[in-house]
Amino acid sequence: MALATAALLTLTACSQSASGTAADDNDKAQGSSPTTRDPGDGEAGAATVTVSPVVNGGKVIADEPLVVTAGDGRLASVTVTGPGGKDLGGEVSADGRTWSSSHDTAYGTAYTLKAQLTTSDGEKVSRSSSFKTVRKDEIFVGTYNVSPNSTVGVALPVSVVFNKPIQDKAAVERKLKVTSSPAVEGAWSWMKDRDGKDRVDFRPKEYWKPGTQVKFTMDLVGVENGDLVGTQQREIDFTIGKAVVSTVDVVKKTMTVSENGKVLRTLRISAGKETFETWNGTMVVLSKVPTIRMNSATVGIFGPEAYDLGSVKWDVQLTPSGTYAHAAPWNEGLFGVVNSSHGCIGMSTADAKWFYDLVDYGDPVTVVKSTDPVAVNNGYGAWNVGWDAWQKGSALK
Repeated sequence: MALATAALLTLTACSQSASGTAADDNDKAQGSSPTTRDPGDGEAGAATVTVSPVVNGGKVIADEPLVVTAGDGRLASVTVTGPGGKDLGGEVSADGRTWSSSHDTAYGTAYTLKAQLTTSDGEKVSRSSSFKTVRKDEIFVGTYNVSPNSTVGVALPVSVVFNKPIQDKAAVERKLKVTSSPAVEGAWSWMKDRDGKDRVDFRPKEYWKPGTQVKFTMDLVGVENGDLVGTQQREIDFTIGKAVVSTVDVVKKTMTVSENGKVLRTLRISAGKETFETWNGTMVVLSKVPTIRMNSATVGIFGPEAYDLGSVKWDVQLTPSGTYAHAAPWNEGLFGVVNSSHGCIGMSTADAKWFYDLVDYGDPVTVVKSTDPVAVNNGYGAWNVGWDAWQKGSALK
C-alpha cells in the first residue's frame, strides 16, 4: 500500500507539536543553536525525524501504518502512543532510516511520538512531539471495484464510488489513471450510483483484449473537495482473462456462449415474460453464489406475482436490481419455448451449473430483442452508451 510522502511533519528537539519549528531567525543570526536540546543531546540540533503520510494542514492520514523517517543519522527506537498509552508498535528498518508501525492509526486521535537516534556525528539524541490524525468527517474516499493481482472479464470497467458529493470532479478525475499493456483508447465518465452517490467509471472504447495487463492508480492525497480532503493513494494491478461472451436472444429463447471467439454452446433459456421483460443490452457479471433465496418482495413484486424461492441454485448476478442467470427447474419444459420469468434468465439445472462454472466477474452478457435498456448505473451498463456520449461524461472535456 503506497504511502504519501510529499508532505512531512518535521519534529525537532524544541518541537512540542507536529508543526513545531526551531529557534527564530534572530537567534540564528546571533549564533545560537537553531534548536534547543534535550538533556544529554549535545550539539545535535540539526537532527530531525519526520512522520508520514500527511495531508494539507499537517494532519496525519488515518487508517494507514505510520512511517517515521530520520533526517540525519539512524533511528535506535521509536515509540508512538495514543489515548490511554496504547502503543502502535513497530520496527526500525535494517538501515535505521525508517520506522513503520505495526498497527494503523485511528481517525481523529492524538498521538505522542518519542524517538531515540544516533546522528551521523555519533551523537545520541532524543526527539519527541505530538500530532493528530484526520477525522472521518474531514475526508472523502472512493470505493473501487478491482482487487490487486486479480483476473477479470473483458467487459469490466474500473469504477469508483465516492462516499461524499464531489464538488470538483475535474480535480478528482485528474488524479485517477488507468494504463494498460497493450495500450487502449479509454475514458472516464461520471454518473450517479443507484444510491445517489457520485460515481465515475473508466472503460475502453472496445472490450479489453484477453491477457491485457491493467494498472489503476488513484492518488487523492491532498485533493481538496470543498471543506474535505482526499487521503487515498492506491495502485492496483490486474489482468484481463478469457473473452467469455454470452448473447441472450429473448425471441429465440436461447443463450449463445463463446470463449475467445469460439462458440461453446447455445443453451435453451426462459427470459422475462410480458411486463417483466429482461433488461435489454449488455450487463456484466457482478458475482456468483451457488445457492440463494429469491424473495420477490426485495425487488418490489407483490400480490399474485409474488414468490419466495428458498434455494435457487447456480446464481450469476448481472445487475444490483436483481437480474440473475440461474437454474429454474420449476420451468422445465418451457426453456426455448416460452419466456416465463420475472426478468431473470432461467435454464435447466445442468445448464446453469455449466454456465456458473464458466463465467467470471466482468464477463459480458448481452440481451437482444427485449424492451427497456439496462441503465448505465445498474451494475456496469457502460457498454450501452455510445462512445461519443460516454466521452462527454468526462469532467475534463
